[in-house]
Amino acid sequence: MQPAHSRRRVRPLPGVDLGRKHRPDYWLLTISALLLAIGLMVVYAISPALSVATHVGNNYYVGKQLIAILLSVIAFAITAQLPLERLHSLHKPLLVLAALATLMALVLPVDPAYPAHRWVRLGSFSFQSVELLKFAVLIWLAGLLRERIVSGTISDSAKTFQPIMMALVGIGIVVAGIQSDLGSTGVLVAMMAAMVFVAGLPLKRVVTIGAIVLIGATLAVAATPYRRARLETYLHPQSNCQSSGYQACQAIIAVGSGGFIGLGLGSSVQAYGYLPEAANDSIFAIYAEKFGFIGSLLLLALFICLFARLKTIAERAPDDFSRLLVVGVLAWFSVQTIINIGAMIGLLPLKGITLPFISYGGTSVVFMAAAIGLVFQVSRYTSFSAPRISSDVMKRSGGYDNSRDGRRVRGAYHPNPGGRLGA
Repeated sequence: MQPAHSRRRVRPLPGVDLGRKHRPDYWLLTISALLLAIGLMVVYAISPALSVATHVGNNYYVGKQLIAILLSVIAFAITAQLPLERLHSLHKPLLVLAALATLMALVLPVDPAYPAHRWVRLGSFSFQSVELLKFAVLIWLAGLLRERIVSGTISDSAKTFQPIMMALVGIGIVVAGIQSDLGSTGVLVAMMAAMVFVAGLPLKRVVTIGAIVLIGATLAVAATPYRRARLETYLHPQSNCQSSGYQACQAIIAVGSGGFIGLGLGSSVQAYGYLPEAANDSIFAIYAEKFGFIGSLLLLALFICLFARLKTIAERAPDDFSRLLVVGVLAWFSVQTIINIGAMIGLLPLKGITLPFISYGGTSVVFMAAAIGLVFQVSRYTSFSAPRISSDVMKRSGGYDNSRDGRRVRGAYHPNPGGRLGA
């Protein structure tokens, strides 16, 4: 007989048995906390340089980051305990809030230093609406795809393909077009693409979506002078170091200045006004300057460990809704990391996107912590990882499989927690 605490569970979605509650994935929590601590340490180290440039107190930036981390802990605690059924029912209010925040960002006055309409600014408070949009789209799409899987209409154009295309068009017009945030658009598209692929949307539809997105991205770059300039800078960075390529060149200088072991935590040249957005988009370059090649490898190893934990939890998730949630979070975090680091070392064009848990900025940290809270909750109900078994054993055991059209995340799970495949 199982002890009482192991039988307690969150209320599942209708028709879903999440299985027995067990010890959650504390490695996931540990790695996330380490990344937050590293980000805070770097922000603290460059706070004096940032304060000189912006004429604020020496502890201004680190103080705001500490507040952001405190709020992120609260967000994590809420989403780690919020029942999945309740979470699923909140997708409409979340989408409405995201739409209202985006509308406010479009109509409120902008900061001359950041002229794009991406932030809701009320006095000293600022809020980046696209971070809420990422979280809301994650919840909405996981619920939509789960419902289509259960009803057997995942291949239905009107019920599945059209809502997704309408969402993509809206994101393209508002986020990529009006807000001029092509980086966040790329993260949203990648997150949605990973989720529909894992859900089993026909490959023909997936390819169609990819082609439409590619055409839209090409038009967005071709129609906007500053995006064409960024692309030209990416292709020929050294030829524009004093103009459009200034940030890219300074980022490469910062990374190269770190050498093998770095200049040290208390030493930085690029943070003193040379590298734009040193605490936000360019923080990896500052980190590489301080900790060098070895420190950069350690940071990359932490991110890889984080992505590996997310992948394992997705493989062992007990139902479609929770699996799709984790896949969406994995795509969100990994693509954003690749875009940020790739831009800092010259492999990708600059996109103005934060490095998960490392960059200075409250909105990004809070919603990423909320996403980790969801995954942490799912990790309490993951099932065992079964070895590969033959088809005849599969038939005798009731036909349990963990694939959908051959494309679901690898890893076996059993919908009956009391039994094992082939047992």
